Amino acid sequence: MTKLIKIIYFIFLSFCFLFFQSVNAKEKIKIGLLVPMSGDNKEIGDSIIKAVTLAVKDIDNDLIEIYPKDTATKANQTLKSAFELSEMGIKIIIGPVFYESLTYLDEMENLTFLSLTNKTLDLPKNVISAGINSTSQFNTIKKFLETNEIKRTIFLTPIQDYEFEVKKGIKDSKIKIYKNYEYNTEPTKLTKQIEEITNYRIRKQNLEDEIKRIKNSNELNKEKKIKKLEKRYTLGGLNFDAIMIADFDESLKSVTTSLLYTDVLPKNKFFITLNQWFDESLLKETDLQPLYYPSINKENFDKYKIKYFNAFNQDPTHLSLLSYDLVGLVYYLSLNTNVENLNKIFKRKNSFKGKIGIFDIKNNKINHRLNFYKIENQKLIEIF
Repeated sequence: MTKLIKIIYFIFLSFCFLFFQSVNAKEKIKIGLLVPMSGDNKEIGDSIIKAVTLAVKDIDNDLIEIYPKDTATKANQTLKSAFELSEMGIKIIIGPVFYESLTYLDEMENLTFLSLTNKTLDLPKNVISAGINSTSQFNTIKKFLETNEIKRTIFLTPIQDYEFEVKKGIKDSKIKIYKNYEYNTEPTKLTKQIEEITNYRIRKQNLEDEIKRIKNSNELNKEKKIKKLEKRYTLGGLNFDAIMIADFDESLKSVTTSLLYTDVLPKNKFFITLNQWFDESLLKETDLQPLYYPSINKENFDKYKIKYFNAFNQDPTHLSLLSYDLVGLVYYLSLNTNVENLNKIFKRKNSFKGKIGIFDIKNNKINHRLNFYKIENQKLIEIF
């Protein structure tokens, strides 16, 4: 072997050694997963684990490693599991799922948690809410109101544990409020409050007074006018154009039923609510249609459900879609920085496109750019 060939061969071997050394030294992307693997919410945890597994498979990179730990939906168990993940050298964790599990996590200052909760108030500094928060929803509702030049919107907020989250979303989004009301969800109290909000008794009395006046008048065709009035429930306009109802499930239906009872109809006033996760039972409630609300992208959600069902022969939970996207988010961010420094990225402005839609990340907050839908004639229609 000539001297020149030996030199070239040596350089080639050195290059190969350095290349493989670089590949082997490539840092693993270790992601912790804190979910309920026991207790009442075990099924939710199981669905999230499957979604994360599906995400890893779709990304198809051997560098990603997932380490699930049980929270049992208890704050002390969550802290214990978080400590175990920290001992394994993990810095970034998807979870916990529920707000109640976050209580002690500020003790784990070296970890960053991407919680699936949509609550944003009083979070530990190392916890980032990744759920569909109220600010994201009100930003979308605001766009709809402005596009349609809806000037007077009253807000109805139930006295519930998320009441202050709703108020924060209203404040952060700078959405314009005509009047804001809080209501008690207990049925008899609710009906009375809705009557007061809509001036029902005054409008009902207006109708009775007008019928009486016409009966005692000498107006032409008064019998025809009276018959027409007798088909009505109230008389007199309402001083608002839209109603924003911050409620869900049966409680939402109770509010809309009370509004219908007081002669406030969705064909005359915009009925708007918060993200309903495409609750199919609302399609059957024709009396409250059209009903408008912000949500994640329906087409993407349906594609994900099919993918999940084909993989596991069962339907996914809504929260599992969030966790699927968060795996992609962590992977995407890890390509641009060391895993150790991921927590710093959440303080800077970034955007990421996932199955849900686009995440906007800034100052340890994740907001979602949502779509807007309406239910009308038992069909779901995308507005934007």
